[in-house]
Amino acid sequence: MMIQSGIGGGGVTSNKTAATRLASFSASQIFGGCHERDILIKKTNSSVPFAHRKMSHSNITDGGRRRSSSSSSPHVFCPKAVSDSSYSQTCLDPDASNSVLGIILGGGAGTRLYPLTKKRAKPAVPLGANYRLIDIPVSNCLNSNISKIYVLTQFNSASLNRHLSRAYATNMGGYKNEGFVEVLAAQQSPENPDWFQGTADAVRQYLWLLEEQNVLEYLVLAGDHLYRMDYEKFIQAHRETDADITVAALPMDEKRATAFGLMKIDEEGRIIEFSEKPKGDKLQAMKVDTTILGLDDKRAKEMPFIARANDFGSEVIPGATSIGLRVQAYLYDGYWEDIGTIEAFYHANLGITKKPVPDFSFYDRTAPIYTQPRYLPPSKMLDADVTNSVIGEGCVIKKCKIHHSVVGLRSCISEGVIIEDTLLMGADYYETDADKRVLEAKGGVPIGIGKNTHIKKAIIDKNARIGDNVKIINKNNVEEAARETNGYFIKSGIVTVMKDAVIPSGTVEFPI
Repeated sequence: MMIQSGIGGGGVTSNKTAATRLASFSASQIFGGCHERDILIKKTNSSVPFAHRKMSHSNITDGGRRRSSSSSSPHVFCPKAVSDSSYSQTCLDPDASNSVLGIILGGGAGTRLYPLTKKRAKPAVPLGANYRLIDIPVSNCLNSNISKIYVLTQFNSASLNRHLSRAYATNMGGYKNEGFVEVLAAQQSPENPDWFQGTADAVRQYLWLLEEQNVLEYLVLAGDHLYRMDYEKFIQAHRETDADITVAALPMDEKRATAFGLMKIDEEGRIIEFSEKPKGDKLQAMKVDTTILGLDDKRAKEMPFIARANDFGSEVIPGATSIGLRVQAYLYDGYWEDIGTIEAFYHANLGITKKPVPDFSFYDRTAPIYTQPRYLPPSKMLDADVTNSVIGEGCVIKKCKIHHSVVGLRSCISEGVIIEDTLLMGADYYETDADKRVLEAKGGVPIGIGKNTHIKKAIIDKNARIGDNVKIINKNNVEEAARETNGYFIKSGIVTVMKDAVIPSGTVEFPI
């Protein structure tokens, strides 16, 4: 089973509990990683032929040379194996479609992303003009030939459930009708009278269902991370090392290392020690030779630390090592971002506008990101000045200036508007001209951005109604402010206008 750690909050009540449960999956493999990444667990009692359950080291080739199982040389994994746009050259037996079950954790309440999570789960938060966060792990699975996927949900799941059913429920027939993307909601039972107590507990409570699947491994993924990864190469590396648990590790420099849980490895890449946010001498003691995992000498000197999961892995992985399971590190040296805070979410979205190469590309056709087909018309721009920006589907943009911004689907932007360094999430529906006339007659504000409005360094959530001559500019550089009754928050200096909020015409002071 592959499990991506660091999804939401919580965890198992104790390492002993987690370790004991893991031990019941004696063949279990967990992929985890990149500060909060993926984990794989291998299942016992599978009907897959035993000969296919482990790959013989003597039959694995490396660069055209046959590698002996008795070799004492460490297993070296190239970081490019999981980099963006890399071509997969794996040969899994059995293949991932038959042997791996994907499990995506919907996460907790998402308090750090509030108010974006007031009416939706974290994985349902819009991303990159046309997508939602949940589309990232689901697409990574489909691109990696993993077609059996469960999504475990708990908080505000209506929007997430609706998106998954519309985006993927009718599109899995190409997998011989064996593929699925299904939602598993938090529930109570005679054996488990409590709701999910955290990420690991969510998996534990559904073990009875997961065990019914005829697979060898379980891949547990975060629903709120932005990255592109080829899981087939991840699985192959896991099988080659004959690990019980494989953790996808993110290389770190010393400056950032103090903010993460760190892992220490031996000469074979096996994880032997953990340290949570170490400093001083404890930090220095966690330095490792990252060339073991595939970094070249130069980058290994720059990145002498590897980070592990903060959430799921912080409970499960130490428990697994304590009972003697083999926990292996796997290098992920590509772009990865935990969309856990307003600031991280803001920068991840604007990162797709970077020139000449965005932080994360939605244009990689070798590994596309899928989403709900909405059948919207092309966006219409009338005498608009748009620079360094991404525009979603079905927008109507009139005689305005947009710079370094992301404009979500169905956005309506009026004349004279200036938008800078801003994320507009768009709207769930269009208002007709008749609707707008009725609203204006009653003194209301239509959905969209009104005339001569100026917005800078802000997030405008869906269906927001911004009136004419409004200035959403944090000119006093306020770092934190909660103005929910006025329809907005300020976090890390970023103004976030709430979903369905109304900002009356002529509002010029932020915070109000």
